[in-house]
Amino acid sequence: MSQIRREVFKAFRKLHRTRQLIFAGDDKALEAGRNEINSHFKKNMQETNTDEIKKMIQLALDVDKELRTNVIQAKQKDEGVYELRITPETTRLDNILFNPDAVIEPPRRRKGQPAPGCCGGGATAAPATKDVESKQK
Repeated sequence: MSQIRREVFKAFRKLHRTRQLIFAGDDKALEAGRNEINSHFKKNMQETNTDEIKKMIQLALDVDKELRTNVIQAKQKDEGVYELRITPETTRLDNILFNPDAVIEPPRRRKGQPAPGCCGGGATAAPATKDVESKQK
């Protein structure tokens, strides 16, 4: 068996194991994940270009990483109460509380863009246009 073929099977198995881990206990999600993975691999089964195959393998590995680190399974316990199943691989970020009194500064003007408001250059262009028109007459 060729090396590239082994890599394809390895990525295929890894995606299915991740699917089983992430969606454990959710039969609908497990079935949908199985169908999605199988359909993508079957669709590209006839590909012979090794560069394209390597790109697809990398995509499969990226999807696997995304599933493992960013998908959280939640089950409703009570009204408005959910239980989250967070794995050790799940990405955790710091929570920053929202400050309703925060002052949000307007975005800076980029070079070459006219300034907003009365001094944006539009007011000064109008008299110059009138002078040109009067000289042409």
